[in-house]
Amino acid sequence: MKSKKSITRKLFAITTIVFVLFITTNLIVQSAFFEQFYMKWKKDNLENNLVKFKSEYIKLNKSEDEIQLISTFEEENGYKIIIRDSLGNLKYLTQTADERKDSLKARIINQIMSSEIENSGGFTKFKKEKNPLIFITESNPDMAKSVAGISYDENKGEIIYAYSSLQPINEAVQVIKEFYLYFYIGALIVILFLSFIYSNMIAKPLIKITKTAGKMARLDFTEKCEVKSEDEIGALATSLNLLSENLNESLTSLKDANAQLEKDIEKEKKLTEMRKDFVASVSHELKTPITLIEGYTLALNDDVLEGEEKQYFIDVIMDESRKMNNLVSDMLNLSQLESGNFNLIKEEFFLDELLKPVTKKYSSLLNEKNIKLELNLIENIKVNADWTRIEQVITNYMTNAIRHTYDGGFITVTMVHKEDTICVEVENSGNGIEACETDKIWDNFYKIDKSRTRKLGGTGLGLSIVKNIVLLHGGSCGVENTESGVKFYFILIKQ
Repeated sequence: MKSKKSITRKLFAITTIVFVLFITTNLIVQSAFFEQFYMKWKKDNLENNLVKFKSEYIKLNKSEDEIQLISTFEEENGYKIIIRDSLGNLKYLTQTADERKDSLKARIINQIMSSEIENSGGFTKFKKEKNPLIFITESNPDMAKSVAGISYDENKGEIIYAYSSLQPINEAVQVIKEFYLYFYIGALIVILFLSFIYSNMIAKPLIKITKTAGKMARLDFTEKCEVKSEDEIGALATSLNLLSENLNESLTSLKDANAQLEKDIEKEKKLTEMRKDFVASVSHELKTPITLIEGYTLALNDDVLEGEEKQYFIDVIMDESRKMNNLVSDMLNLSQLESGNFNLIKEEFFLDELLKPVTKKYSSLLNEKNIKLELNLIENIKVNADWTRIEQVITNYMTNAIRHTYDGGFITVTMVHKEDTICVEVENSGNGIEACETDKIWDNFYKIDKSRTRKLGGTGLGLSIVKNIVLLHGGSCGVENTESGVKFYFILIKQ
């Protein structure tokens, strides 16, 4: 607001001062020099007219023609003519109603004429002069101040005297001065009004430009400078808007690039952490079976074992080798799935025809733990998927369920039809999963239960493999707690 008042007041003050000075100077100059200018113009005009009159007068010989010429000259130019012959007698004088005043005026003019001729160098010198003698008479009680001229006609030996009163000029000057006083007051009001309009015309777009530039300085490019004038200020506003758009685009691109860079850095950090965790987890997973294999192999190498004890050691070595083989196989599978380069071999098949044999092969393990298996399958639901990989998903769900189901519990495999999708649920009785762990269980090497069984010891990669396989099929998977235990599920698009 401060800048707005400042520029408006400055423009208003400058404009007002300039115009007031101009009007005032004009008034002073006219008051001081108008009268002098007019006097000079009057003298020059009289001199020219008197020369012209003389040149026409000397050509005439008849008195009637001379009188006609004099009358015409007086009417057209507003001068009075007095002519005296070579002897000084009055030859012509403009007559008025008062002959006494005319005679008195003639004597006065004759005195003035004689005095001016004498002051200019005498009558002899005056006769030799080609140009008329022009002068201003002083005012007296019998005659007003006048501009007068004397010219000598050498052909007729006559003196021509022309004059005009300056009294109307003095009155005109006084009227002009009074008129200019009113004009000055009126002009001052108009100047103040126009200065206010002018200052606002200039200041308003500048204030808009300043406001927009101020927001640009604060990196706010939402406001545009709405100045429509087709001049330098309008061009400046257009350039400012263009600059705002370019800066906005550049900063937006820079922000996007920075955001992407931050994501890439964060992703790289996560990958680094994942690599560290992966190496640590693999090392941990391999350390136990390698240690066991090494210890039992040394014992066998000493050849001190016989019979059942020797067979037990061999079984342990084979079991740990199998676990290592499963771990390496799972890591290879996961590596292929996460790389994005894994190609699915899809085919159309009925999902229930896959579920029946896969669940049946776990009958011996189910019997060992006295687990009841219930199948709720829907026939003739066809999917377009990779048979082997979907079998791997179901296998991981089943082994995971068997591992966490108590003896005498149950496992239920259910197919649920949902519009264009089919959902396979594997629910087992047992303990639920803490809410804080429902997302972590899909991570590599994450295990809720660190214990192992001889036949179903997990690697911690099964659910990670499940998630990647299902995602490659365009489906989804998840887990939720139930009243009896935990339910894992995956969803595929049906054909």
